[in-house]
Amino acid sequence: MSRRLEGKRIALTGPRRAEELGKLVENLGGVPLYRPAQGTVLLKDIDLRNAILSWVNDPPDWSIFTTGVGLDAMFDMAEDMDVAQQLWDNLKVTSIAARGYKTANTLKKRQLTPLVRDDDGSTEGLIRELGVHDLRDKSIMLQLHGDPAPRLVSWLEEQGGRCTPILPYRHIAPPEGALEQLLCDIMEGKVDAVTFTSGPQVKFLLEYADKQGCLQGLIEMLHGPVIAVAVGKVTARGLYEAGVPRVVAPKEERMGSMMIELARYYAGEVAPLSMEGSHESDN
Repeated sequence: MSRRLEGKRIALTGPRRAEELGKLVENLGGVPLYRPAQGTVLLKDIDLRNAILSWVNDPPDWSIFTTGVGLDAMFDMAEDMDVAQQLWDNLKVTSIAARGYKTANTLKKRQLTPLVRDDDGSTEGLIRELGVHDLRDKSIMLQLHGDPAPRLVSWLEEQGGRCTPILPYRHIAPPEGALEQLLCDIMEGKVDAVTFTSGPQVKFLLEYADKQGCLQGLIEMLHGPVIAVAVGKVTARGLYEAGVPRVVAPKEERMGSMMIELARYYAGEVAPLSMEGSHESDN
């Protein structure tokens, strides 16, 4: 695997763990270019505080977490409110469901074990695993992941659950200058590959390209000399749906695995994911 990205210029669009990922690119011989395509704002409004108080004072039957950063943000707020211990005590005795390996790892660090885990990192995978449990008349606190999740909320309500969504943070676009630089790098062929670690990164770049009148040109570049790389099937699906027919993505949703998969692609060991194979996931 050594030096398989020799001389390749890799644009890293994720705001989190970018330096760690960049070091891996360098170890594989590549040149990392830090081009954030997403920002995150932690919400500290009264709605979040009230939701945490409700979680503490009236523990739900089920607690569903969809991101590790959201779980950490909730505990940070609970610490600020001096109710973190009560929140943890309640979670220890209620049923927990988790989507994604990072969420499960964050729970583990807090000595919390999910009863339900998704089977593929997607919302659909979480629904499949929750489907064997009786949710009728159960109270459910749902920590969202930066955006509304109408598919999951609707499904929980269809099962007879009483769902309360909580949004500890939201995704925002980065400064336009950052998107402009990333777009120019792709359009001028200054990068060999561009990585995406979340759906919002795809969304913000495509929206900016459309605003600049060069969306089709961007798609053509991602079909031609520039390789689109996704951290997993969910993010890959956003690229497919936008018209990008070639996406390199690992089977397991891991940032390190994503870069190893790109190295294997350049070595001719793997082919890009097919568009048909992406349809089983949903955010």
